Amino acid sequence: MAHAKIKPLNFLSVFLLGVDGIVGSGIFLMPSRVYAKIGDLSALVMPLAGISVLMIALCFANLASKIPGDGGAWLYTYTAFGKFAGFEIGIFTWLLGIITMATEISAFVTALRSVVPSLNQHRNYLIVALSILAVLTILNLFGSDFMDWVDNISTVAKIGVLVAFVAIGLFFIHPANFNNISPGVSDGSSLFGRFNAGFGMVFYMFTGFSFLPIAASKMKNPEKTLPKALISVLLTSATLYMIVQLTAIGVSGSGLANDNVPIAASFYHFAGTAGYDVALVGMLISILGVALSVSFSTPTIASSLASEHQLLPRILGKQNKRGVPMVSLLLSCGICALMLFSGNYLFLASAIVFTSFVQYVPTILAAIKLRNHSKLPQGFRLPGGNLIPVIALLVTLYLILSFSLELIIAGVIVFALSGIWYFYDDRDRQANGLRRDIAEIDKPF
Repeated sequence: MAHAKIKPLNFLSVFLLGVDGIVGSGIFLMPSRVYAKIGDLSALVMPLAGISVLMIALCFANLASKIPGDGGAWLYTYTAFGKFAGFEIGIFTWLLGIITMATEISAFVTALRSVVPSLNQHRNYLIVALSILAVLTILNLFGSDFMDWVDNISTVAKIGVLVAFVAIGLFFIHPANFNNISPGVSDGSSLFGRFNAGFGMVFYMFTGFSFLPIAASKMKNPEKTLPKALISVLLTSATLYMIVQLTAIGVSGSGLANDNVPIAASFYHFAGTAGYDVALVGMLISILGVALSVSFSTPTIASSLASEHQLLPRILGKQNKRGVPMVSLLLSCGICALMLFSGNYLFLASAIVFTSFVQYVPTILAAIKLRNHSKLPQGFRLPGGNLIPVIALLVTLYLILSFSLELIIAGVIVFALSGIWYFYDDRDRQANGLRRDIAEIDKPF
């Protein structure tokens, strides 16, 4: 049976997809956490982190214009450094999706704590979080036919709340509220240490960009569309984040540091209980929509690695009649459930930054290695030679200062266990599907 030809995504569609992917729970929950660390400097960190991420995103755009096919970081790593490196980054790409799903569910329950105090008890938190995960799993079984509808509602909810917050809140800003660099800090930590932690939190708010290159093959003229879209998406998101942060500080002042749901709490200052409730509902709808979207996309990463590229057991690629990769779905949700036991939104957000870090480093190095390779098309050329990749690498390495020792150890364990699996798996490792994706490349370089 013939399948209808899918219309490629144009620039506007890719731009909206990128903004929707980046703007998630972070903008609703992180403003108070970042402010608690570095006060008024938090507004300046927003564009600084956005520009820093842009350096990394340009490396992704450069490689996406050279290497055809979906895959993002793991595909670029495979091409430059071989199958084992590609396999490891593929595992972390899948893991990033799982952690993102757990983080959004945790964000939802964390936001609910402001109106349901009993959720501060870990047992109640787990009951609600695992129940949400169970519902998401069940919804996945029906396929993705209604995902466009869910995405539209989620996007309207979050953009609507943020636009209303800025448009109204700007008239209620008190200049006297901009007078704090260390609001409520009593742990004796240095400004440098607090800045590192704050930068890591803000960086988390931009990590969604890395999923955009994965859909490169679905774009119209990806070699031109993707670089422009990434630049536009990140600059737009950074500007939006900065304005929202400035508005929140100007409206709430030093009290912002103690707000569990800072945007809704700031709404209360100028719109009362009704404003608080509307903002909270819009935020919850937005977060739940992102969680549902990620729950659909994450199992397909493992399924693709298994069925198309033979980098994971084939059973992970099996699909039901609705095209749902059942084993990948159940395994992804099972791992997500284990992560929810941490009960810590900030820890999960930090884990997203760490997992992203693992993908960024080999991708940047791949951009340097493949810059002038004779077997690859020139594609989108980075200005300044290796200057942008070097800056991107320095920014990425700086993130190490924001990671806890426990998180680094956990990452090393995942890497080691994945490596053991790779070397002892007795399946066929010829990865014919991957070679079809990059037919013009005889072997990794």
